[in-house]
Amino acid sequence: MPYCGPAPVPGDLWSSWNLDPILIAGLAVFGAVLFWRAGPGDRGMAAVAMAGLIAAFVSPLCALTVALFSARSAHHLILITAVAPALAVAWPIARRIPARLSLAALSVAMIAWHLPSVYAAMWGSDLIYWLLQAAMLLPAWAFWSKVLARGASSSEALSGALMVGSLAGVMGLLGAVLTFAPGLLYLQHVDGAIAWGMTPLADQQLAGLIMWVPGFVPLAALAGLMLRRGWLAETRA
Repeated sequence: MPYCGPAPVPGDLWSSWNLDPILIAGLAVFGAVLFWRAGPGDRGMAAVAMAGLIAAFVSPLCALTVALFSARSAHHLILITAVAPALAVAWPIARRIPARLSLAALSVAMIAWHLPSVYAAMWGSDLIYWLLQAAMLLPAWAFWSKVLARGASSSEALSGALMVGSLAGVMGLLGAVLTFAPGLLYLQHVDGAIAWGMTPLADQQLAGLIMWVPGFVPLAALAGLMLRRGWLAETRA
């Protein structure tokens, strides 16, 4: 049984909240520390990060990732393009680590998630599930902490925007593999996709499209923010 529980059918989705007491307690403690560490002007971003974590791991989206691989893609996008940047603003970490290294670690974790053998191992192990979540979220948090750092020079802002473009490239590559794969890669979602009125291959292709279209929008917005910061830094110089 995957961590998020049995795959919900459409009529049961909104009753499929994950109320794991250890998870709830952990999120409560982490949220308290996050709000304490964040400055007064950054607590809005702390709230965004916590809302994203609750959506990813507590809301019915968690259960839906058991039914649909496309929901798994949406889950990953929430963590990488919403939760991690918000955490980076509210509580930056590992800013001495070059962005290329944290991007490399994040890319490896994303690729690992999409390997069928790794995915199958995660399916039956809560430990592997959480190790893979940490392997993706922590490098993403460090990456955004570096590229969204305040006070960056114009060259640093441009370099950060290029790093975001590289992340978009990795996501685009994975999206292409999912969209154009000739066969089914994840047999775990066969029954869930059928229950939701989709063929398993269509669900897999939808996952790839989610990584392309909704995934690129926040990345483009964040890259634009960094370029604007660089332009402002240049005009002040």
